[in-house]
Amino acid sequence: MNRKSDIFCLALITLCACSSDKDRQNEFDAAFETAVVERGNVINSVTSTGTVEPVNCVEVGTQVSGIIEKIYVDYNSTVKAGQVIAELDRTTLEAELKSSSANLASCKAELVYQEANYKRTKDLYENGVIAESDMEQAQYSYDKARAAMTKAEADYSRVKKNLSYATIYAPIDGVVLYKAVEAGQTVAASFNTPTLFKIAQDLKKMRVIANVDEADIGTVKEGQKVTFTVDAYPDETFEGSVTQVRLQATTTSNVVTYEVVITAPNEELKLKPGLTANITIITEAAYDVLTVPVKALTFTPQLPEPPAPQDSAEAAPRHRIPEGSKKVFVKANGHIHPVAVEAGLTNGIRTEIKSGVQVGDTVVTAQTEALDAPKAKAINNSNPFTPKRPGGRNRK
Repeated sequence: MNRKSDIFCLALITLCACSSDKDRQNEFDAAFETAVVERGNVINSVTSTGTVEPVNCVEVGTQVSGIIEKIYVDYNSTVKAGQVIAELDRTTLEAELKSSSANLASCKAELVYQEANYKRTKDLYENGVIAESDMEQAQYSYDKARAAMTKAEADYSRVKKNLSYATIYAPIDGVVLYKAVEAGQTVAASFNTPTLFKIAQDLKKMRVIANVDEADIGTVKEGQKVTFTVDAYPDETFEGSVTQVRLQATTTSNVVTYEVVITAPNEELKLKPGLTANITIITEAAYDVLTVPVKALTFTPQLPEPPAPQDSAEAAPRHRIPEGSKKVFVKANGHIHPVAVEAGLTNGIRTEIKSGVQVGDTVVTAQTEALDAPKAKAINNSNPFTPKRPGGRNRK
């Protein structure tokens, strides 16, 4: 009977001890927030907006004034280089050409006459038959006829060239994006060249001109990967890369921005000129690496100082962290201890860890309540930073 009582008492003591350990562990867990070391991607990026446009877009105009007689293309028409796309009324230009041609013939006849007269006068002057003033007059008339002939040739060439401008050709292969005139409309090229058409060379090769804020432009470099979306296809993400960071700054309402040129392949012709693009430029990235929350690297627990050991033989080895090293606090077996780590890229939420911890380790990120000495002792008769001495028993 006594033996059965001893067994019952021993079982009761063991159960009470297990319950006490479980309660202390739950209280310890409640005092700290933790996170698990896991693999993931750490990406830094710059966001902006921009406009989709063709890589090469040519404005086609006219150098002569007149009435548009014929137009052979419309919006979205596909054209080839050298193809006739419009014609101006040629009546006035042809009349000017005839007048210029007649004037050229007259000047040529005058030059022939003055040249012959100059030669006769020169022979007479050399033989002493005429006065020097007659020779000078013949020389003047001959030089004047030559100058008039030169001017008439230049006028004829100009008028002839203007007549050729009455036929408007496509300068490149492409698609007509814009048509500014209709047949019968008068265009005037007195002070500047009016734009009649806009032709995009290849809509399969588009680009995005993004306006990046001055605070972010320092991290943007050529060759960086870019993803962007447009409102026309909200569920689709397009990809490109930075090809140019333009140095010219633009100031709008005291906001300084820089233009960044981004390639936008458009094989399916989904991207249309003028679409607004929401851009993400990936400036730095680390893929499939160990990561922890940023808070884990800045967390320092608030725990009571452990009492100084009376016997040096009882002093447990502490985790020594080199001065200036990054560290995280790892939780294991109801204890937390600092571990030196090598931190890499951070995006403000998670940080890459190159060494020091492994996948699945539990790191402490925050402390929900301060532990006073009695509570810390109740949780674990020693400071959680100090591992138990070998043997696991305390001296009495």
